Amino acid sequence: MMDKGLAPGLHIVATPIGNLGDLSSRAAETLRNVDLILAEDTRITAKLLAHIRAKVPMVRYDDHASDQQRNSIIARLGSEAIALVSDAGTPLISDPGYKLVREARAAGHRVHTVPGPCAAIAALTLAGLPTDRFLFLGFLPSKAKARSDAITEIAGVRATLVMYESGPRLGTTLEALAERLGPRDAAVAREITKLHEECIAGTLAELANRYAGGTPKGEIVIIVGPPLEPHPASNETIDKLLDDALARLSPSRAAAEVAEQLNIPRKRAYARALELSRK
Repeated sequence: MMDKGLAPGLHIVATPIGNLGDLSSRAAETLRNVDLILAEDTRITAKLLAHIRAKVPMVRYDDHASDQQRNSIIARLGSEAIALVSDAGTPLISDPGYKLVREARAAGHRVHTVPGPCAAIAALTLAGLPTDRFLFLGFLPSKAKARSDAITEIAGVRATLVMYESGPRLGTTLEALAERLGPRDAAVAREITKLHEECIAGTLAELANRYAGGTPKGEIVIIVGPPLEPHPASNETIDKLLDDALARLSPSRAAAEVAEQLNIPRKRAYARALELSRK
């Protein structure tokens, strides 16, 4: 190993998501001075290295990396500085790498991070939706049933949802989200940091209609606001449902059914059920 003043170990380096000017000076210096770069796609990373005038050996490292390849990399970390990069953004965020980090740490090697661009975080800053709590979902499943199940699973999470999507699947995914999550506020961010950057906001139904049948280009992030606060059920609404339920059930069971439907205390529904049954 050449002594370049860079500590041995694994260096996680975030790269631009579109605008090469977003590469930090620390990231550029790290990439120039490591002994090896692990790249998701060496052809893409080669363009970045040419931009910063760096000549460093590269090998491909992705989800298909073998245990043997990973073990070979781990063995070199004690004396060499090795960088992990993805095609764009922060490695490990919906990209390969966590197994390498886990095993490097288990072997006693240092793991360094050089933070920088991340499409999920950048999209959150553009969307105008709550950011105090958010859940990153990566890519939803491509098959309809699995996608629907995944959306149902997180429907009640009281946080803004962030997910990645491709152009050909965008309309279908927005339609599934609208069907399962209802009229939530949402946004679609595309081409972030590039010349044609855009962030379109609206309800899920409006966005599904906008992108139906279309195939927008570029990397896409969908941001969905948290569940809407429910409006308190009025006595009129409770009474109407109880009237129907009392025709089939006892006051106690009718109250339980309506309380679950309206998400109200069972005690309130039961009091109304008793009053209606007396009439």
